[in-house]
Amino acid sequence: MSITSLLASNMLPEKYRAMTRSEMEQRVRQIKDNLGDKLFIPGHHYQKDEVIQFADSVGDSLQLAQVAAANKKAEHIVFCGVHFMAETADMLTTDEQTVYLPDMRAGCSMADMADIYQTEEAWIELQKLFGDTMIPLTYVNSTAAIKAFTGRNGGACVTSSNAKKMVKWATTQKERLFFLPDQHLGRNTAYELDIPLEQMAVWNPVNGGLEYEGNLEDIKVILWKGHCSVHQGFTVSNVNEVRKKYPEKTIIVHPECCREVVEVSDLNGSTKYIVDTINAAPAGSSFAIGTEMNLVKRIIAENPDKHIISLNENMCPCLTMNRIDLPHLLWALEMIEEGAQGNIIKVAPEVTKEAILSLDRMLALA
Repeated sequence: MSITSLLASNMLPEKYRAMTRSEMEQRVRQIKDNLGDKLFIPGHHYQKDEVIQFADSVGDSLQLAQVAAANKKAEHIVFCGVHFMAETADMLTTDEQTVYLPDMRAGCSMADMADIYQTEEAWIELQKLFGDTMIPLTYVNSTAAIKAFTGRNGGACVTSSNAKKMVKWATTQKERLFFLPDQHLGRNTAYELDIPLEQMAVWNPVNGGLEYEGNLEDIKVILWKGHCSVHQGFTVSNVNEVRKKYPEKTIIVHPECCREVVEVSDLNGSTKYIVDTINAAPAGSSFAIGTEMNLVKRIIAENPDKHIISLNENMCPCLTMNRIDLPHLLWALEMIEEGAQGNIIKVAPEVTKEAILSLDRMLALA
């Protein structure tokens, strides 16, 4: 078990449900003022506005963990994101700093699709097929245990921003790449590096088998059968509908979308790429964005001089990310103020040591 679970109940105390938004906002401001530099609140792009307004830094998961690690004054880091993000922050910060997750139920469906026990079993079975010809890469959207697995097996982490550079590096290390947990990022990245789809197989952790038709010797990339439930919700039909209704729009999507959607879109890239591209576009520019709805709404609000819609306007926000809300943020802050030991994320030292190997290899190369 790599994580020390919270020492308080997951159940939000009833008093927070009875408070008005104004009352909660006032209390959060008061606690932030009282704790000063001892408190640091990183907020992921996909968080609700009611939470983001109190974030000391807003960004992607790894970026926020690195910013938290650079902040040596903060004793308390209240990570407004999901479980794996808080794990990374804990691994990169000092023993004198404590990382909290306002709601311990805020997980990531993609990260949960790569269980460490299934991964170890897959590695054994794949070695029977391919021997010592594979190197593992894991998306940062994975558990600390999966990061540690890649670390001890000579692999590294990747982000959506540096995936191309890391996959290119991996192909110089071994004949084959084992990419987890997001098959779509792995497939899109490998394809853009001129690896044919016919040389990509999928490992299905449910039945413990390889999904591939052809000669096994031709396989260059083995993709874990995982995905982001939000980005997989964007379809080619969404693209076709936007093209028909708004032919002037530039369609920009995240590479966690499936290959077919990326193929028919105009641009694809990380969250930072999407934000930067739209911010830099001239007034009057027109976009349809294929990414998480909270972020899309924020981009629209921050770019009133542009015409922006969601690629799928019926898309829901990330449900697990949305579990971090104003009541849970206040609850976490009040526990800190009262000295209660709750909602703490702590990765075991042996897991941290191997996971840091994976993160360091990425940071050294990218």
